[in-house]
Amino acid sequence: MTRATTVRAVLAAAVLLVSVLITLTMSPRLGLDLQGGTRLVLQAKDSDTAKADRESTDRTLEVLRQRIDSLGVAEPTLTRSGEDRIIVELPDVQDPRKAAEVIGRTAQLSFHAVQGSGERSDDTADREADDGPGGGPTLPDEQGRSLDLGPARLSGGGVKDATAAFDAQQGAGWTVSLDFHKKAGRDWTRLTGEAACHPVQDDRRRVAIVLDRQIISSPQVSPSVGCNAGLPSGSTQITGSFSADEARELALLIKGGALPLPVEIVEQRTVGPTLGAAAIDASARAALIGAAATALFITVVYRLFGALAAVALAAYGLISYAALVALGVTLTLPGLAGFVLAIGMAVDANVLVFERAREEHAQHPGRSLSSSLTAGFRGAWSAVADSNVTTLIAAGLLFFLGSGPVKGFGVTLAIGVIASMFSALVIARALTEIAARSRFVSDYRGVNGIADPGRVRTWLTRRDPQLMRFPRRWLLVSTALIAVAVLGIAVRGVNLGVEFTGGRLVEYATSRPVDVERARTALADAGFHDAEVTTAGAGDLSVRTGKLDNDGEHALRAALAAEGGETTKVRDELIGPSLGDELRRNALIALGIAVLVQLAYLAIRFRWTFAVASVGALVHDVIILVGAFAWLGRTVDGIFLAALLTVIGYSVNDSVVVFDRVRELWAKARRVPLGTVANRAVLQTVPRTVNTGMGALFILTALAVLGGDSLADFALALLIGICVGTYSSVLTAVPAALILERNSKAPPPARRRAPGRRSGTRGARRDPRDNGARV
Repeated sequence: MTRATTVRAVLAAAVLLVSVLITLTMSPRLGLDLQGGTRLVLQAKDSDTAKADRESTDRTLEVLRQRIDSLGVAEPTLTRSGEDRIIVELPDVQDPRKAAEVIGRTAQLSFHAVQGSGERSDDTADREADDGPGGGPTLPDEQGRSLDLGPARLSGGGVKDATAAFDAQQGAGWTVSLDFHKKAGRDWTRLTGEAACHPVQDDRRRVAIVLDRQIISSPQVSPSVGCNAGLPSGSTQITGSFSADEARELALLIKGGALPLPVEIVEQRTVGPTLGAAAIDASARAALIGAAATALFITVVYRLFGALAAVALAAYGLISYAALVALGVTLTLPGLAGFVLAIGMAVDANVLVFERAREEHAQHPGRSLSSSLTAGFRGAWSAVADSNVTTLIAAGLLFFLGSGPVKGFGVTLAIGVIASMFSALVIARALTEIAARSRFVSDYRGVNGIADPGRVRTWLTRRDPQLMRFPRRWLLVSTALIAVAVLGIAVRGVNLGVEFTGGRLVEYATSRPVDVERARTALADAGFHDAEVTTAGAGDLSVRTGKLDNDGEHALRAALAAEGGETTKVRDELIGPSLGDELRRNALIALGIAVLVQLAYLAIRFRWTFAVASVGALVHDVIILVGAFAWLGRTVDGIFLAALLTVIGYSVNDSVVVFDRVRELWAKARRVPLGTVANRAVLQTVPRTVNTGMGALFILTALAVLGGDSLADFALALLIGICVGTYSSVLTAVPAALILERNSKAPPPARRRAPGRRSGTRGARRDPRDNGARV
């Protein structure tokens, strides 16, 4: 065993050992779509005293964190997104009304001077929100008497701390101590000093503390405080007949209710725990069956080496899972799909290497199996690197321009790609190199899987089809496919999801089956005339409406319960119109940037003609995929965007492999017509394309059939996209490049030396079984 093989084996063993330790000692962090709960996106708004910038949004986030922590929500997560958004995740909270109550989305704390009072009359409720004679609101106090308040003199943002404590020394019982920031403390002293100028027991000697236009406390200034003297910050105590719970609640409201900025819910997603558990089970089944089918396939095609690649595939699963857990990545349902999908990338790298090794062995029959394998890894390195970089570009765009689960998909896809590279180029290489040095494996062609050229390659060699003789014909076929797709978009329209249009989408499970028409009639009778009702999953109902608040959703559910008995909410998504516009705009930006970045990368790595042809094939795939979803009436949403960008990565991946071979062959035969070279390159890469595509199809079919309704559209988009992308990378990109090259005056590419190979034979080492071949 060579030194390099030993290093790879030791490195692989070390990484696997660490991965096993992480897997056994750490638990994954599940997203709300897998464990159930509510996710809210809050938009901070400018107030009279503060601007919605990064600093004030961070202060608002901390206030919300204190309130949620104090109110006992299990393991909540609050993070700032951008300058003025806050993402709140509340596990196990299924009622959005409860979530809004916990957060206090519009909570604004203020301190007012009391201008006067009167007994609560029948029309007090109508006057509570009106301005009183002092220019402030008229609100009921704790006893129900209405108080006329002056304008707000101090906002909750000035509160530094509020604590509840038991005062045993003074015998005051439970009290609430207030501490203000410096400027706010001076305002407090001035406010209490003015109140102290009124007689004891006069309501005007009171200070009203108002939260959400409700007086939560209106303490009187102590008789010991003189007129205009006021109470200093840090020594103010609110006393009264408080119980321990009442004092703590008041302190919590004063401290936690002091939101520096008003906030508005612009996105709300609720997932039931049963849906999350079912999604995990379905994804796990899809992953196991898809991976098993893929492993069996590559074992049948590449025999022993395929079986060793399957072992490396299992190692990929362990390493990528451990990386997700160790990095604390939140695992979402689309993230699981990305985790499974990256198996295809691991298979692709192995297929590229094995096919190149087959070619090397066929071209040099006297070369040892070990040397052919080494040459296969060396020859495939460029295509493997380029194809994985293009997928990483797509994953990066998903992370930076996506939101929520789409962002998580980008993270898991990127980690999966890196893990698949390590699996194929380190683990699989170490295993196959060790096996290749066995005399038994080397001598028996039917065992190793490399000495046999394979059925697809044998058939192509015998028939030698001239696919690139008439490139314009293939472009006409591609143009016809685009025309059909555009017709579908024009006639059927694109069914944009709530994520891009704004509105609310709720799925319900009913104890009794309910016909869709009956459900529509029941909702129309209840006043929900614009509700769109469709089936979702096994007998569930999906209701999509425009603007609908949480109370409206409660009424809508009650109307369905009258028809279907016990009605349980399975999924709930609410997207504000402004956020919908932004997400739709970001989706278009993501697609535009994806095209430009791929064009720039390919232009640097290849010729500009190859880059333009690849991007043209990419746009071809995008249009056809969108058109297919338009004809099928499927929803185009954020998950579809994730699939679309993944298809872009796969499409460019396939084009890179073909053009890498074109460049290599053209550099060796610069006088041969490019059409002949391109045809030869296509035929040489078809076995890789077929075998890689089959591996991906096993995974995606398993996701589509077994992954549940949540992943059905995602898997369908990828199935369509990969099939179309496989076609276009060969029969659209290559013909387009040939036509562009006819008008290009650029010379053929210069011949490149293979990596690691030097001119001459000096310093090369000889394998004892190599018959003179250099390694």
